[in-house]
Amino acid sequence: MSDLLVCLSSPRRALSAAWVSRSSRSRSRKVALGLVGVVGAVLVTAAPAAAQELTPAEYNTALLASLWLIVAGCLVFLMQAGFALVEAGLTRAKNVGNIMAKNLADMAIGALAFWAVGFGFAFGSDGGSFIGTDAFFLSGMSESFDNGDVLATPSFFFFQVVFAATAVTIASGAMAERTKFSAYLIFSAVMTGFIYPVVVHSFWHGDGLLSDLNIGDARFSDFAGSSIVHSAGGWAALMGAIFLGPRLGKYAPDGTPRAIPGHNIGYAVIGVFILWFGWFGFNAGSELAFDAWVAHAIMTTLLAASAGIMSAGAVIWRKTGAMDVGMAGNGALAGLVSITAGTGTMSFLGAVVTGAIGGALVVYSVLFVERKGVDDPVGAVSVHGVCGVWGTLAVGLFARYDDAFLGRDNAGLFYGGGFDQLLVQAIGVALIAAWVLGTTAILFKVIASTVGLRVSPEEELAGLDVAEHGSPGYGPEPVQFV
Repeated sequence: MSDLLVCLSSPRRALSAAWVSRSSRSRSRKVALGLVGVVGAVLVTAAPAAAQELTPAEYNTALLASLWLIVAGCLVFLMQAGFALVEAGLTRAKNVGNIMAKNLADMAIGALAFWAVGFGFAFGSDGGSFIGTDAFFLSGMSESFDNGDVLATPSFFFFQVVFAATAVTIASGAMAERTKFSAYLIFSAVMTGFIYPVVVHSFWHGDGLLSDLNIGDARFSDFAGSSIVHSAGGWAALMGAIFLGPRLGKYAPDGTPRAIPGHNIGYAVIGVFILWFGWFGFNAGSELAFDAWVAHAIMTTLLAASAGIMSAGAVIWRKTGAMDVGMAGNGALAGLVSITAGTGTMSFLGAVVTGAIGGALVVYSVLFVERKGVDDPVGAVSVHGVCGVWGTLAVGLFARYDDAFLGRDNAGLFYGGGFDQLLVQAIGVALIAAWVLGTTAILFKVIASTVGLRVSPEEELAGLDVAEHGSPGYGPEPVQFV
């Protein structure tokens, strides 16, 4: 029976042991992550004989794993609504329709681009430890898991495609209120179809640059995507905001930043709760099996977000004399992003500390980014980029348990693991940042030089709902005819 089947039919300890036993210290690790099973199965449909090898108990275990991936994927899918509400609430009413349109486009374009080429680039057969070279349009993927290989079915694709949509929609908030809709559609397609899949291939595929990265016993780990998903989106957001420039009126003539309040804090807070809810699927679903460690991931997710709210709220209250609700909401998201890498390896206390530091960090980062002339209306760069970096580095400090990527318990510095793990995490963070910053800079430069990236000042002042979509998001009361 395959190692993957052992992983799916056992608790997380067995899953971790199976993955690590297949990794050793060499390129055999490329099989270790369990995801390389996707590569082979994407190309070869399971034979009927393989299906006959499954016992009823094994089949039910595979069925449960498939169901969990679908349920978790649905939770992550719902996060698109959360992102839409947070962005809409923290920006002005005249752009609410445009924001909803961008989030619709992210899911629609993301699904099609990831189905066509993105999944193949991410999980297809390795080409030089850089990119997948086949499995485009899900060619050869079996719709049956009768051989127990759930990661070779559409269940796994669905779970991955909603992650791709998350990565691109992160940038939407930083680019809000002044981006051409047509330009944003191009960015969305390239991000989900190429830039993000290369990041995924580097680690989660099991045959990429980051999955080979090690110093002694220390191996790079990002369990659910603090850097793979969130920092990738955050760096794209930073480049988008830089190339666009600030919104009209954001800065005084002397360069002092001005507040541009959002129009509905209720939208923003409801959006935070939806994102928090979806994050339970984001982190716990990344276990890729329904076992005892799912509850552990849910608990670390809950605690980190709670600590992030308390920390961000306390810091902004102390700095300004008022407890800014929007900043507290960003504290929740900062805690969630921060724990995403370490959700499977940290203790509950480690999750609280990681989330609390993330919550404090996001306040200082938002203020720093703003002072540097980068206009990020929702704080996406800070929440996802900066806190994604922190969460990935935090694994090097607080890693207590083997998360099936680390290959050992007590890898964190504070558990006696030494500085090697922290250094490996830092190298991984730098490589992801370099790739996304470089490729998105090229992309935005090309877009700006061709179709144009920013709307005209007149369109910006009127609002993108009217300028780009033909009608206001909040329409006037209809005229009553007698």
